[in-house]
Amino acid sequence: MYRRRHCKGAKAQVQQFRYLVIICALVAHTVHGLYGMDWPSPKGRMVNNFGWNDGGTPVLGISFEAEGTIQAAETGELLFMHRGLDTASRLPAPLGAWIALDHGDGIISIYSRFDDTRQEEVQKMEKFEKNTPLGEAGLSGSSVRKGFHFSLFDRKERRWVNPMMIISPPADTRPPVILSIRMQNTEGKLIDPGQVKTISQGRYRISVTATDTLVAANENPLAPYRLVCSVNGNEIGALNFETYAARDGVLMMYRNGLVPVKQIYGPFPAFEVGETWFTRGQGTLEISALDISGNVQSILYRLQVE
Repeated sequence: MYRRRHCKGAKAQVQQFRYLVIICALVAHTVHGLYGMDWPSPKGRMVNNFGWNDGGTPVLGISFEAEGTIQAAETGELLFMHRGLDTASRLPAPLGAWIALDHGDGIISIYSRFDDTRQEEVQKMEKFEKNTPLGEAGLSGSSVRKGFHFSLFDRKERRWVNPMMIISPPADTRPPVILSIRMQNTEGKLIDPGQVKTISQGRYRISVTATDTLVAANENPLAPYRLVCSVNGNEIGALNFETYAARDGVLMMYRNGLVPVKQIYGPFPAFEVGETWFTRGQGTLEISALDISGNVQSILYRLQVE
């Protein structure tokens, strides 16, 4: 009914994907002048990353479990600061203690959910050199573990940017893991293509549950970098976890064009990758999950459509 593989087609796709990543990274560095930006905590462990499905909503940055000092990722000017203990503030409490730095050309880095013991020292500063201490890893806002949250926002384009598009990700040799694939027909019935031999002709929505880890199998599961759905050898949907655009109060992401995220994020932790029509005869459904380093896992199903 299906086979799990690292196929030749997937390898070719990976080469194209790696080329795309390199081009996107060069464009980001050139346009925004952010070449050399570093992670705020080089020893921090990612526990949620850009694009992760957080109960039906996307994570717009990267959450770290960390100890020690949080540093400015690049030289910038203080745009805003909020003390986590300032209960009189009307700002959102989930961010806890947070700082926003302006790096020019519309790019803002935001550091939040950390200990604010350095805030009195920090609030006296206007410009921050790269690696300037901003605070200490801790618990504030909606944090459930000691660490911090880091995100990048492009004010010119009005979009959240995946930090891994600009900052080199940790070394990674493990491919993502596709946990489940579901097809939903127009009557709302869910079908597992790995458990059936035949399906009825008609329109189906395809959803995928996939996770990634950076190095060790026991690390916290993360979101993959790209999901691709192909039917009969033709790509019908591809999710690229690179940016989220803010359009008139609606968060959008790219799936063969910009669509509202509410059409992408299904019940935790699934992603809807596409919609297609299956016609009578033999059909194939292939799902590929890629990470930022180009590692890939693909699953192919062969189906009889009646």
